[in-house]
Amino acid sequence: MNAGADKPRSHISQQFNTDLEDLKKHMLEMGGMVEKQFSGAMQALIEADSTLGERIAADDDLLDQMEMKIDEECNLIIARRQPAARDLRLVLAIVKAIRDLERIGDESSKIAKAAIKMSEQGEFPEGIVDFRSLGEKVQRMVHKALDSFARYDADEAIAVVQEDKSVDNDYAIAMRSMVTFMMEDPSTISKVLNVLWALRAIERVGDHAKNICEHVIYMVAGTDVRHLNPNKMSAKINA
Repeated sequence: MNAGADKPRSHISQQFNTDLEDLKKHMLEMGGMVEKQFSGAMQALIEADSTLGERIAADDDLLDQMEMKIDEECNLIIARRQPAARDLRLVLAIVKAIRDLERIGDESSKIAKAAIKMSEQGEFPEGIVDFRSLGEKVQRMVHKALDSFARYDADEAIAVVQEDKSVDNDYAIAMRSMVTFMMEDPSTISKVLNVLWALRAIERVGDHAKNICEHVIYMVAGTDVRHLNPNKMSAKINA
């Protein structure tokens, strides 16, 4: 399915068009803030920067406020305009997407707090866990998920869903490595627990990026693909 294949229609009411565009714009602005928060959390983690970690953790309240504001905008559009078909799918997709964006913010806050604790505990053995590689993969997923939403691109959304498997594999490998390290040196348990917490939060951000892509596919194709194997999604939406 090509990008933009099923965009919301233009309406006689220019105000309705404006309302829908503003709603999408606000959701993408929230997405941009979430990207910056996750990037900052990863930087704090990699560099063991407690000052940056504290600043990132404090940003979570602002994302909560944005979610509530956009949610209210969605409710007003549904009540006043009673959108149907594609327009309703757009509004519902935004309602669901901002939930996932807010949860990415929550996970970023957890990563930032883990960075603070790790900086307090001192140096961790170099090379024992590769936060950077996993974080970069997940960050690309978030960016592509938002891009697919902006462009109504179901094909790109499917590609991001497929990337989640690679993230899950890397997460599992890192977790096994950490458990082995902890068993070999029990004195590192408290440090390793913070690493495990951070790794889990990074993996969950990838899950929420995947969720946003599933909302994009529903918005564009009108098909719920949440429980489909990614390899079957293209066939389903093009059937």
